[in-house]
Amino acid sequence: MSLPTELSERTLRRLSTALELVTAEDLSLTSPMSPEPVGRLRVLHGDPIDKLVTVDLVVPAIGLDSHMIFAFTPADSAVPHFTLDSVRSAEYHAMHLDLIPRTDLAVHLAYLDAAFLPLTPLLEAAWQIEGVSAAAVGPRQRAMMSPWMVVCRATETAFRALGTTVDDYLQHWLTLVDKGVPAVDGDVAARDRANRANLFSPEVDPVWAQVTRLLGDEQAERVRSELLG
Repeated sequence: MSLPTELSERTLRRLSTALELVTAEDLSLTSPMSPEPVGRLRVLHGDPIDKLVTVDLVVPAIGLDSHMIFAFTPADSAVPHFTLDSVRSAEYHAMHLDLIPRTDLAVHLAYLDAAFLPLTPLLEAAWQIEGVSAAAVGPRQRAMMSPWMVVCRATETAFRALGTTVDDYLQHWLTLVDKGVPAVDGDVAARDRANRANLFSPEVDPVWAQVTRLLGDEQAERVRSELLG
């Protein structure tokens, strides 16, 4: 089992246990380049959250080993979403770990302090791990995430070490799910729909072009529709 697979499955088990999630869908993803399935789409539900979506894409022939978890909180909740992408390519390992804000952090200081400030020492420690380097993600995509996002490339040893960062981010998020966050102004559901439309837009994230080439239009849109809501 690859390191990204191991980390993703371990995180999913912890989420499933903590939130008592039940699998609603478990679909194989296919590609013209392989007689065997190249991926898997899973959708899980549980009362504390809206849903959890996982997307696994593994194609050894092209050096692809990618695993995404996205846990979405309810539409009317200000609790951030949780996301983890763990990837191995031919050249390096990579990770994207974040809590996605549900409001404008700059004008909701109490929310920022409760939901994100405790992540600061974890973020600083992650960037001090030898073998961790910044990934090439532009400011346009960063604007849709949080300033506490860990988006990086890593050596094998560094990727192993980042497992502690994932565990600690996840524990903090589970605490927020359990205890809640300070109230915020505005329509959080409408903001979330708009943010997710941008976050998962092929015009914003070039990864969708790669996913479409691998899976075809229909399956790529099926995956994207689950992430959109």
